[in-house]
Amino acid sequence: MQLYTEATDGSNIETKESALVWHHQDADPDFGSCQAKELLNHLESVLANEPAVVIRGQHIVEVKPQGLNKGLVAEKVLSTMVNDGNPPDFVMCVGDDISDEDMFESILRTVSCPSLPVVPEIFACTVGQKPSKAKYYLDDPADVLKLLQGLGASSKPKSRHLAQFQVSFESTV
Repeated sequence: MQLYTEATDGSNIETKESALVWHHQDADPDFGSCQAKELLNHLESVLANEPAVVIRGQHIVEVKPQGLNKGLVAEKVLSTMVNDGNPPDFVMCVGDDISDEDMFESILRTVSCPSLPVVPEIFACTVGQKPSKAKYYLDDPADVLKLLQGLGASSKPKSRHLAQFQVSFESTV
């Protein structure tokens, strides 16, 4: 990835806790896309016998451990909430790329599980109009921000205990 970053102005590598991601959204669109395809092919070849997967997303190439996806993380978060006695009454997942599809599928499967005392409201939303397991879509990231600000402005905590979960999006503008 480092060689592709050096060869592609406007690209960079992000080190996540469970993945390495090569970003090319700030590179020349045609050259960045070409480099991403080449990097994807190279990594798939080099990592063919390793327990890793290489994924091409929107302006990214990601390498992560095999078997790890956003769906598993969503399941873990929801099951932890239920096990801690705090089952959700509302679940919202928003994503803009193919790697988010596991998450959309997972939340729908997890919330229909009989261990939940009350079935939560589900809002699975993809950014951009495209085929998706999400029921809803928003046109762009600006619409996501408007939605989150609207939710924040209209929500009132039911008790002091829930006040710790309030989120503000004002500083992200």
